[in-house]
Amino acid sequence: MLQSSKTPVPFQSNKRYSVLEILQFIVVSSLILYFGKTLFIPLSFSLLIGFILYPICKWMETKGINKGIAIVISILGVTLLVGAVLYLLFAQFSEFLQEWQSLRTKLTETIHQLSLFISERFDISLEKQTEFINNTLNNSGSQAFSIVRNTAYSLSESVFFLLMIPVFSALILFHRRMLSNALYELFPPERKKTIHEILVETIHAYYNFIKGMLVVYLIVGLLNSIGLLIIGVPHPFLFGFIASILTFIPYVGIMISSLLPIAVSWITYNSIWYPLAVIAVFSIVQALEAYIIFPFAVGSRLKINTLVIIIVVIVGGIIWGAAGMILFIPFISIIKLIADRTPSLKTLSVLLGDGEQKKTTK
Repeated sequence: MLQSSKTPVPFQSNKRYSVLEILQFIVVSSLILYFGKTLFIPLSFSLLIGFILYPICKWMETKGINKGIAIVISILGVTLLVGAVLYLLFAQFSEFLQEWQSLRTKLTETIHQLSLFISERFDISLEKQTEFINNTLNNSGSQAFSIVRNTAYSLSESVFFLLMIPVFSALILFHRRMLSNALYELFPPERKKTIHEILVETIHAYYNFIKGMLVVYLIVGLLNSIGLLIIGVPHPFLFGFIASILTFIPYVGIMISSLLPIAVSWITYNSIWYPLAVIAVFSIVQALEAYIIFPFAVGSRLKINTLVIIIVVIVGGIIWGAAGMILFIPFISIIKLIADRTPSLKTLSVLLGDGEQKKTTK
């Protein structure tokens, strides 16, 4: 059974890795992750889910519940929770589609007004604009097969991930002792205790982090929805909670999620003030999330500087797409936790840190 120790014991190593060695390791790891993403993406999600569910499974096992049954109950609970969220979003999206005809009419009117504005301001006739649009559509039509093929591949890949993630998560939880023992064998015996402490601290830190983040997403989603409801944006709960969920992707998520309500409010009311009001709502909620909600719900967390977060999000998107933008943030946090406890990785700890390193007592 994994138990945490009160006094952390760092690795006893005098070697300190250089920036060049760290960069070489990052390049090699990135190549392996890129070419093995079909395996590593579901395995990574499963590992993080295992971190989250381990304390729950361990608690049920202490109450006398069989190990396999505890794992099944935990996996089933997460599946039902995710399914309920997806069902609510799908229901809201279905209602949104029922109003598409009216939105389409308003969108056509808006495009016509924009076309007239371009014609008057830039002296580009309607015929030239129509010709340009037709040429663009014809050129994009030649790539339709490629787009359909890529979409079909992405859908099949997503279905594969959805099927394999619960299986991997259950197997990781069931064989957790074997996997931890195998991890210990990779290091000298005198470092086993330190590896054990890092593993336990990683699991509990990430479990508490996710538990707090669920509270953050719920509060942020409600605040977004209430703000959009007050403004009068159609389907505020759909847009509000999509924006809340996408905040899992730092900086990029909120910008992507705000585009749809901004466009819908502009088309619905044909006024620039409503899109500005949507931006104001999201900005205020994000400020509350950053300075009040997040510190209150999550408390202390691993501090990573903003530059590293942006780079990690971009690199994650390049290597694994949207999945990488989500997964690479918790993984870099785990790496930061390990680096903080390992003197030989002091260079990496400084690079990832936010410049507010605690002073060590002599």
